[in-house]
This record gives sequence, structure tokens and C-alpha cells, in this order.
Amino acid sequence: MKKILIVDDEEDLCMLLKIYFTKKKYEVSVANTLSEGLLKVNIWNPDILFLDNNLPDGLGWEKAPMLLDENPNLNILLISAFHPTVPDNSHPDRLRVIEKPFSQQQLNALNL
Repeated sequence: MKKILIVDDEEDLCMLLKIYFTKKKYEVSVANTLSEGLLKVNIWNPDILFLDNNLPDGLGWEKAPMLLDENPNLNILLISAFHPTVPDNSHPDRLRVIEKPFSQQQLNALNL
């Protein structure tokens, strides 16, 4: 079973994503701060990471290149409503951007 970690401070969005992916037979965990999310990546070793940018304790997107380098099986979906600059990416096949708000059809099209 693939594991998804959602790191976002919007608790309602996290709950909706968790319900959606749990119904699709993924194991899902949630973190609402960057520090909690980074800890869970290291401990839980997810296959897929939904990573928000503007978190209460930092900018999530700044950590994406390091997370990809340190976790060779990780795929990251960067999510944000504010169109920040996408970080330099040496792993274009493992890093994608999804702008909020996104629809269920967009989630279906991700082919995770």
C-alpha cells in the first residue's frame, strides 16, 4: 500500500484529501507544520508528499530539493494558492505543482 503524507496548515483541506486518498486505498498521514512534516518524512517514509508552501513555521517549497535528494523514492506535489517560484529541481520526474483550489478531477488525473 502506498503512503501519502499531506503537509498543509489548512486542516479542512487535509481532512478532505485524507478521506479521498484513504478511499483509494492509500495509507495517509497529515502534518500541519513544516517541522512536523519533515519529521514524519524521515520517520514514516511516504511514497508521495503533498507539500504546501506557506506554513506557520516556514516555506515548505524551499525544502523540496533536499527532500528529493535524501529520499530517492519520494514524489512531491507542491501545493499553493499564491503561485510562488518553483524551487530549482534536479528531479523533474518526481516534482509537480498543483495550484489551489484544485478539483477532484485534477486529483483523479494525477495518476498516483
